[in-house]
Amino acid sequence: MEKSKGQQLSDELVYRKKNYFEVASKDERDAMFIYAEGYKAFLDAAKTEREACEAAVEIAKEAGFTEYRFGDRLRAGDKRYFINRGKSVVVFRVGTKNPEKDGFRIIASHIDAPRIDIKQNPLYEDSGMAYLKTHYYGGIKKYQWTAIPLALHGTVVLADGSKVTVKVGEAAGDPVFYIDDLLPHLGGEQMGATANKFIDGEQLNVLVGGLPYADEEVSEKVKLSVLSVLNRDYGMCEEDFLSAELCAVPAFGARDVGFDRALIGAYGHDDRVCAYPALTAVVNGESEHTVLAMLVDKEEIGSEGTTGIQCKVYEDLMEEISIALGANFRKVRAASKCLSSDVTAAYDPNFAGVYEKKNSAMISCGTAMCKFTGARGKSGSNDASAEFVGEVRKMFADAGVVWQTAELGKVDAGGGGTVAKFVAQLNIDTVDLGVPVISMHAPWEVISKADLYSNYKAFLAFMK
Repeated sequence: MEKSKGQQLSDELVYRKKNYFEVASKDERDAMFIYAEGYKAFLDAAKTEREACEAAVEIAKEAGFTEYRFGDRLRAGDKRYFINRGKSVVVFRVGTKNPEKDGFRIIASHIDAPRIDIKQNPLYEDSGMAYLKTHYYGGIKKYQWTAIPLALHGTVVLADGSKVTVKVGEAAGDPVFYIDDLLPHLGGEQMGATANKFIDGEQLNVLVGGLPYADEEVSEKVKLSVLSVLNRDYGMCEEDFLSAELCAVPAFGARDVGFDRALIGAYGHDDRVCAYPALTAVVNGESEHTVLAMLVDKEEIGSEGTTGIQCKVYEDLMEEISIALGANFRKVRAASKCLSSDVTAAYDPNFAGVYEKKNSAMISCGTAMCKFTGARGKSGSNDASAEFVGEVRKMFADAGVVWQTAELGKVDAGGGGTVAKFVAQLNIDTVDLGVPVISMHAPWEVISKADLYSNYKAFLAFMK
């Protein structure tokens, strides 16, 4: 039946989001599912920023990328990676285009995620059990981290300066760890509290042992038993906790969600669901531009420190690349463009009241562009220009990328930030683009395979 004039006009003029699964060809849908398998393997190997950095470097090395150090010569076609303190990595390709005229194409994502950090003097015994005291990292709902299996990951620098890696709770035969919660039979007072008071930060103590050391002369037998295992397996004594970076993360791996396997549940989608496509786009894609995937640390606590995006090392790296190519860095910055690739909130019909549906990201409708982030009156936001949004929009249209726009939620409901404003401070046009997430910052988050693949395709289009 022929469409009416009004229907034709509506098709031409009205904006509607598209479900990527519905409009994708069979081959493209198959590609989504294949791509997701590589992503799930990356997630399981990369539960901390150190592990994500190591996994990213391995992927880059397998594709022929070599390590870059300041002062190295560069030429068109070079494929390099730069490691910052083992916690962040920049993977880049040198293009043929004039960087002063065409700039760099930058994709900036973060590889840290909310977790439970172990304190520097953590180990104690109480009532026949041994615990580690903790300090949570990033914005979490504390009650979500109780009564689930946890794995212990991290690095310990011993008294002699040697470094050991700890990873317990992931292999099939490993023990796991645990944060206690109160039984409902005695939880009347707890259940009457507000959610942020269900459990206090100082109650997030990780259960690590319960076997007394076989010596009647010892006063803290369970603590000593735990220390004896740590000494046997890692050469540690209690003092070595002082120079350790240890954290507790969910012990479960990435899994398909739903009868149709359209979704992925995992720890750490925020923001490895953007970091992995950024990495693989630079590794697999082709471009005449010089392109960089910046996989950085510390975004969840404000992008601080020597490995967060505010550190001058990333600006120094871009300047070094510019100098190696004989270009003026100020001109390169002014001509460069960046996608700050971080996740956004997917519209959740179970909690519809905090979303403004018309401007929310819908699951499976593609990667989501956030023109601005911040809180309430756009506080702390990089508000991208109409010109740059229009430019990116055309890139995606030309490449057939299915994408959408989004805000985090209702104007006065809260807010959040990304690395965008820090990149923009370098006089680089920047806009946020990332995958919609259900249950963001929970120990297990959910994303769509369609949105993951859309993100990857968007990065390939942006690079070109």
